[in-house]
Amino acid sequence: MRESFWGVMIVVLGIISMFLVYFFQNITNTGDHNYEILKETTEAAMYDSLDLAAYRYDGTVRIDRELFVESFFRRFAQNATLQHQYHVIIYDVHEEPPKVSIKVSTLGAETTTTLTTGQATSFLLTHTIDAILETKW
Repeated sequence: MRESFWGVMIVVLGIISMFLVYFFQNITNTGDHNYEILKETTEAAMYDSLDLAAYRYDGTVRIDRELFVESFFRRFAQNATLQHQYHVIIYDVHEEPPKVSIKVSTLGAETTTTLTTGQATSFLLTHTIDAILETKW
């Protein structure tokens, strides 16, 4: 009888550990995906919004604020997953020298129901980036 309890305990611990591995893997993948989207989209939007007329005229490297915001949201919407709701805040855009500060939060990214209480638990994943455009010019 004692050996059967050990067998049941090992099976239950295996099921619980599989649930925990799946749960944390899902959170980690969502966080990595959001960070990579934020980093790549910010860099591409900064290159898209370079003011080439100012560079040709007097050699200053600057970006256009409205063009940056438009390009950032367009690129972010193209690459974001549809299963999450995002909250994007652009804190600061300096045109010269080119610098931006952006915060992206995934609202309700991970919602799970616990087995014992039946309550839903959700996590808010937040990523912040401060980017300065460096060019070879």
